[in-house]
Amino acid sequence: MAVPAALALSASGCGSGAASGGPAGKLQVVAAENFWGSIAAQLGGDRVRVTSVIVNPKTDPHSYEPTASDGITLARSKMAIVNGVGYDRWAPKLISANPDSARVVLNVGDLLGLKADDNPHQWYSPASVRRVVAQIVSDYQRLDPGDAAYFDQQRQRFENQALARYDALRAHIKRRYAGTPVGYSESIFEPLGRDLGLELLTPYSFAKAISEGTEVTAQDKQTVDNQAQGGQIKVWVYNSQNATPDVQRVNQLAQARHIPVATITETLDPPSATFEQWQADQLAGLQRALAQGTGR
Repeated sequence: MAVPAALALSASGCGSGAASGGPAGKLQVVAAENFWGSIAAQLGGDRVRVTSVIVNPKTDPHSYEPTASDGITLARSKMAIVNGVGYDRWAPKLISANPDSARVVLNVGDLLGLKADDNPHQWYSPASVRRVVAQIVSDYQRLDPGDAAYFDQQRQRFENQALARYDALRAHIKRRYAGTPVGYSESIFEPLGRDLGLELLTPYSFAKAISEGTEVTAQDKQTVDNQAQGGQIKVWVYNSQNATPDVQRVNQLAQARHIPVATITETLDPPSATFEQWQADQLAGLQRALAQGTGR
């Protein structure tokens, strides 16, 4: 994707907009996606202003076309957070079009040492989230050393209080339902499913193809259909933001077999939710589906 020349505008080249300005003295941060943006905003507290580019649940981060306004917002930022691993290819191009040698760029994929073909959906990995949290705080302290102690306090509050329900639900599901066979429509669920100790029966190649919008093989379709029709899975987990014909078919098979269906989304839904509210609500829904599917 070519980045439009208009995105290379400097901050002084256009008038201020609601999304690109900020109160004086606050560290200006831009996150490519709102799941990282929510975390960054909570860690920054009143010392940081975070603007997320992807906020509409109907927007596909893979194919997003940045606007001139996005370029202006980024040009004014002192820190940018991108997911990387090919997930948001437009974001590094946007950064290159708006260079600033003083800007800190946090590429999550690079931080985690992921390769091009690895699963990019690491906001669904609790361990990866903790590593990103630590790096965001470290970067804030580098940019604003005078508030280092404040950012440490924000991190402790986020990890010990904000994530409390999220952590408790994860622990409960793992303790009660580890080993339960489940199916899932997209690779976004794979990191969380493994964290919960669930047995992920769906071929990863099926989930990866659905996530990336590529063709699903006939063999994978048959395998997933058979798992639903034969009741091999106790729960079917699907991304409601990407209900392709293949996914809709499995949804129908699961419902016909009375297999509980749990829904997840790729980005914050509703957009006003915090990261932890969104994730905890999804975990609660998964817990209910697991209870129904297993009878315990």
